[in-house]
Amino acid sequence: MKLENMKPAKGATHNSKRVGRGQGSGKGGTATRGTKGAQARAGYEHKIGYEGGQMPIQRRLPKFGFKNPTRVAYKAVNVATLEELSKKMKVKAFEPDTLIAAGIASKGELVKVLGNGELKAKLEVKANAFSASAKEKIEAAGGKAIVIE
Repeated sequence: MKLENMKPAKGATHNSKRVGRGQGSGKGGTATRGTKGAQARAGYEHKIGYEGGQMPIQRRLPKFGFKNPTRVAYKAVNVATLEELSKKMKVKAFEPDTLIAAGIASKGELVKVLGNGELKAKLEVKANAFSASAKEKIEAAGGKAIVIE
């Protein structure tokens, strides 16, 4: 097989309909655009969402929902995760930078420690917020829960 002999599979290609090329072609005249009106003219563009005068869907449907402008989003980290990390990384003090290095939190994220799981290691944890149960578990294991701003 040579490059010059290659061609697409049978039925894979088709000729495009050449409209507006004179009456003899059978596709002249209105060139499949219908007669008159803005849509028959060159350069016609409709507005986004325009439905021909019918009330558009974005106006038919009701508004709903609420975006709280004062919401503070935290990255949740459980006590069980800190226990695993302390064993794996052999770390006794946790800061947001340590969690970023471990791939648990992203840079600039606020971290909140939650109390899911068990904690046996004595850890010093610095975070933006703590749940009551997390603080209780950290202090019961002999560690410190320090809130940072």
